[in-house]
Amino acid sequence: MRTVLDLKPLITLTKEDFYQLCQVNPEVSLELSRNGELIIMSPVGGESGNQEANLIADVINWNRKLS
Repeated sequence: MRTVLDLKPLITLTKEDFYQLCQVNPEVSLELSRNGELIIMSPVGGESGNQEANLIADVINWNRKLS
């Protein structure tokens, strides 16, 4: 789940502004789209977290087989 905020009518975040925003809000997962939208990502957990963990394990195992 994510929430998208269109900030253009009010402000334009520079890369430095966005960096500072992330620094003062470390508990929130933020992204900035190329269109200047601020995206607030919800934490991964539950079933989707398990699926993500399984995918990461598959990639790690695949990579180890190549070594």
